Amino acid sequence: MITLYVSPSCTSCRKAKAWLEEQNLEYTEKNIFHEPLSKEEIKQILSLTEEGTNELISYRSQAYQALTRDIEDLSLNELLELFEIQPSLIRRPIIMDDRRLQIGYNEEEIRCFLPRKVRELELAEIHRKLAIEETA
Repeated sequence: MITLYVSPSCTSCRKAKAWLEEQNLEYTEKNIFHEPLSKEEIKQILSLTEEGTNELISYRSQAYQALTRDIEDLSLNELLELFEIQPSLIRRPIIMDDRRLQIGYNEEEIRCFLPRKVRELELAEIHRKLAIEETA
């Protein structure tokens, strides 16, 4: 099952939600301001990242700009606690399932959440169109 972590005023979150609905993909939506991420949820997200906390932190957010401590000096536990009390430090949307993670909305990368069969059909259609163009 896909989980979509959002905030109410996030344009990218609305785009991700619309895309999932367009593709008829089932998902669970969680507003991180009304239901802050637990430490366990953050750890689960971090386990799927390639760059760890750097992918998760919203460096352009006002919350990040207002920090009085260098985020690099925080222990992992302190950072997890900070994410719990300051959800605006977290980049959004976060789209994930058991194996895949996307932080932020990217129209190309979000396609990884399509079932393999759908992606294979789309690829076959692209190859068919290319073959037609080559013979024309």
